[in-house]
Amino acid sequence: MTTIEEFAAGFGEEPGYLDYGRVGPLSAAVRAELLGQYEVLAKARFGTIERMHAENERVREAVSALTGFPAGQIAFQPNASTGLMHAAFGLTGGEVLLSAGEFPSVTYAAVRAAQAMRVVTPVWLETDHGRVTPAQLKEQITDTTSAVMVSLVDSRTGYLADIDGIRQVIGDRLLIVDAIQGFGVVDAPYEVADVVVSGGQKWTRAGWGTGFLALSERAIEHLTPVFSGWVGTGAGELWDEVVDPARDASAFTVSNADPVAEARFAAALEETAAVGVAAISAAISDLAEQVIDLADEFAVPVASSRNAAERAGIVVLEPLPEQLTVLTASLFNHGVTAKIRATSARISVHAGTTEETLDMLRAALTSYASAT
Repeated sequence: MTTIEEFAAGFGEEPGYLDYGRVGPLSAAVRAELLGQYEVLAKARFGTIERMHAENERVREAVSALTGFPAGQIAFQPNASTGLMHAAFGLTGGEVLLSAGEFPSVTYAAVRAAQAMRVVTPVWLETDHGRVTPAQLKEQITDTTSAVMVSLVDSRTGYLADIDGIRQVIGDRLLIVDAIQGFGVVDAPYEVADVVVSGGQKWTRAGWGTGFLALSERAIEHLTPVFSGWVGTGAGELWDEVVDPARDASAFTVSNADPVAEARFAAALEETAAVGVAAISAAISDLAEQVIDLADEFAVPVASSRNAAERAGIVVLEPLPEQLTVLTASLFNHGVTAKIRATSARISVHAGTTEETLDMLRAALTSYASAT
């Protein structure tokens, strides 16, 4: 086991970084893995290229350890959006219920699938400021709803969805979860979902080009692998004929993955599993609480939930419209990296966020308060 202090020591970014909801700078373990893998690729000693392809099994086992899905029901993906496209294009009929306020990766997957395949219809869920709840789904689901798409953590509000409660109200309809804003830092019951997708460039700090698609047995049975390449047959390098896709998650792949990307992602997930998601989640919750306390101290309105059970690592600050520019300038002038949107500043903490970083945030909020 790794302690949370040892895990936090793997954060090498400069003080002031509070934007893990956009991208997580590479961890020390991932950097070491990257350098080692590229050294192997550069030397290309006898047998090493073949050995690199074993990273596919390694990364699927690592995803399995954190999601509970068997490794055979997991396919590596270059990003979460590709996994969502596979899932949405694979739907075979009915209506897919989702919020128009979801991150565009979700909404575009549903709409593009409807436009191209003409077998599913997106139906837009009415929500409370983007928060998708079991109660709202229960009120708006119909007999023609075949699937529900939802983000585990809402990118704009930081709201942590109750996917266990959602499963209970939607019954046997397919539940498709975009987990990217919570994977690795939220101890979620992924096993209740039929499809779980994520990328590794945010909270797991594995860099771009990493992700996965995990499928329940029911999803494998019901989804059509529309984009299925030669590696998705289970037949190996088969020439002179084209065979049907495999009856497992590998069917939802197009070509061989980047083994270096797989190794980066595996290293990040193995490190996460060693310390435990629960420990990481607890550390992040404490840090998010400190950010909320700072916002309250300087009278900056907090738009995200104050309930620890309804949030992950995101705290959304939403001052008056005429004061957002002042807040943005104050964060910039004090070296604080955050996500600025049209009406808000999104602060994303991680287990490695330091006291120095929080002091920089305090200085920025002090300047903001004095200017307003």
